[in-house]
This record gives sequence, structure tokens and C-alpha cells, in this order.
Amino acid sequence: MSPRAGRTGPRTLAFVESPVQLLNVLEWAHAHAPGAGLALVVLSPVDPMTRGQLRRMAELAREEGHDVRWEEARGGASAPLRTIGGLAVPLRRARRVVLGDPFSRYVQLLLTITRASEVVVVDDGTATMEFAGQLARGERLVRWHRKGGRPGPRDLVLAPVSAAARRRLTPGGERTVEVFTSMPMADVPPGVTIRAHTFAWTRDRFGPPRVTRAADLVGTSLVETGVVDADAYVAAVGALARTHGARRYFAHRRETTEKLHRLAVETGLEIVRPELPLELVARRGPVGRTVVSFPSTVVHTLPLALAGTDVRIAVCDIDPEWLTAHASPRARGFLADVVGTARGAHPLRPAAPPDTGPLSAR
Repeated sequence: MSPRAGRTGPRTLAFVESPVQLLNVLEWAHAHAPGAGLALVVLSPVDPMTRGQLRRMAELAREEGHDVRWEEARGGASAPLRTIGGLAVPLRRARRVVLGDPFSRYVQLLLTITRASEVVVVDDGTATMEFAGQLARGERLVRWHRKGGRPGPRDLVLAPVSAAARRRLTPGGERTVEVFTSMPMADVPPGVTIRAHTFAWTRDRFGPPRVTRAADLVGTSLVETGVVDADAYVAAVGALARTHGARRYFAHRRETTEKLHRLAVETGLEIVRPELPLELVARRGPVGRTVVSFPSTVVHTLPLALAGTDVRIAVCDIDPEWLTAHASPRARGFLADVVGTARGAHPLRPAAPPDTGPLSAR
């Protein structure tokens, strides 16, 4: 691990909370700051799966010449104060700040400290589309699966922090804001620069992969976020596996062990917990000739990471009947937007709609 704060380090400071964010920081550095070392801060979560992937990504970042600092940002009640205190000096000295999740309360709090004249937002999956749209429309920053609900007590307490962070994410005066994204941007905030993220580093660094004849399924955390009913999801996965001849199921890092065990028992699929983001796993191979996914980030990113291969990406729409009673009013429209925009940008195949039996008539 790198030493704790106190060193001046590079004038570009990046902070990430997930493996995908770290991957996209590496992609941004490869595309727009080649040869320049970053000071990269990992605000470590508590989830073991995510931590494992982050450690592997941190190794790749060090191999690229970046200074990686691991922060146990959630390791006890005093951890946030200790982390923020340790980052105060580097944040004030940084000329450029690169971040992955503008919805994160942690990130929003750090943004209130920085004096950086350049702010770069790299992809954090499909949430980047929602962030850009909310910023363009002047709305408060709320994750898509929570939009439409009433703010809780914690939201009200942190509202001033969120508002201050939103101002830091808005171009003005000498401050510039860039969004580095592989997602289509329907709404571009005034003054924000959009730069294309093509997964050039991933393609240069890995592959091409060996392509197998079988199909692979890509998991999603829509059950864990309360958007999709668990029974409907398991039935849909089983039907898709039978229809497409899939053998492997690549689990999302947030999927629970209980749900994955149930999927293995009821569908017969081999459950794979990737050690790296799926874009890297697929590029390294082996990977199925057809990759089937529900609406998620990978329907935008895998076609780019696997460009030049024979792999075909198929996407299965979410049946409105699968949504839970607690799903936010925004959920259905957002998931449809994810699929529609991806089909407009890439040659995606429609996955055969799964016949889930009695569940389809719930």
C-alpha cells in the first residue's frame, strides 16, 4: 500500500469506490493523460466481493505507474472523519479531481473541500446518464432507483452538502467540468465537455479472447436494489438459460450469496464471481459467442470492450410484471432508456423473451 497523505504527489487526484470506477479512471488516464501518474484514492467499501475486485484493480493501476492509496473509509464510526481529514491537503492542492460517483455522499463531501479548477466525472455505469440529465435539468442529485420517493431524514441532513457538491459539478468561472463516458448523453449540461470512452486501454492491454460456442448470462443487482421481484428474476434467468443454451452466469458484485445459490440450484448454471470488472474478464476470455444481459451498464460497455471479436451481445427487456411494488416510478422508464439507447448505439440482438410460466401472469 502507498503511504498515507502528506506527500504532494501528482496534481491530478482521483477517488473511486468501485472496481468499474477504477477501471474507467485508468481508461481516462490512457486516453487523455498518457504517461502522467495519478494519485488514486480507493475509498474502500465493506462488501468483500467489491473489496476483492478493487484490490485486483489497484494492482493493475500500480502496474500502470499510478500511486494508489487505500483508505478504510468505512472501517468504523471514526473512519469518515479520519479519511476526510487525511485527504484535505491533497484535495486542496489538486489542480484536477477525477471521480466516479457524483451521487455518493462521500464524494459529495470531498467535493466541498477541493479547490480544483478541473473536475472530471468518469463512468459509473448507467448512473452517468442519470447524473448528466439531472445536472442539465437543474434537479437535485438522486440515484435513479430512488427517484420519485420522499427524501429521508439522512437526505434532509445532508442536503446542504449535496447542493454544494452540485455547484462544484457545474461549470462556472475558471472551473471546467468533463464527463468521460461510453454512454449516450441525451441531455448535456450547459458548459460540460463530453469525451468519448471507447475502452481503448482494455483492448490494448488484454485479448483478444477465446470465444466459446456456448452462451453466457450476465447477472444484475436489480433484485438487491428492490426493483425486480426475486421469484420473477430467477424464473427469467432459468428461461433465458434454456433458450440460449447458456452455461455460465457472471454474478454482479452486489448479488447476495443466497440468491446466487438459489440460481445455481434452480437453473443449473455455473455461478462465476469475477475477480475483475466484466469488461476485463470478457476481454481476457474465454467468453461465450453470445452474451445475454438484462438492462445494465454492460449492454453499453461490452460491445466496446469486445470490438473486433465475434461475440454478440443480446439484451432481455424487463417485463413490467417483474417489478416490485416498491420500485420507484422512474424505474420502468430508466430501464427502457438503457436498452433503447444501447440498441441505438450498438448492434445488439434482442434476447428471446423468456417464458416464465405462471409468474408472467402475476
